Amino acid sequence: MEQEDLTRVEGEQNLYRDNKTNAIINTDNASYIQYMKMKKKSQTEREELDTLKKDIAEIKSLLKEITNGPR
Repeated sequence: MEQEDLTRVEGEQNLYRDNKTNAIINTDNASYIQYMKMKKKSQTEREELDTLKKDIAEIKSLLKEITNGPR
């Protein structure tokens, strides 16, 4: 993409508008990398939480089996 294809968004340092597609483009790579790290961390935390929920459900099920005893 050539510089003449972009127009700086007023009041924004790293945002440009693509004159052909009208899309907004963020040129701040450091912020993008930070965003992707946060997104990955959030996904990992969600997966860990899901695993804990499954483990707790399994423990509850086993405790119910133990307390009911053989019939």
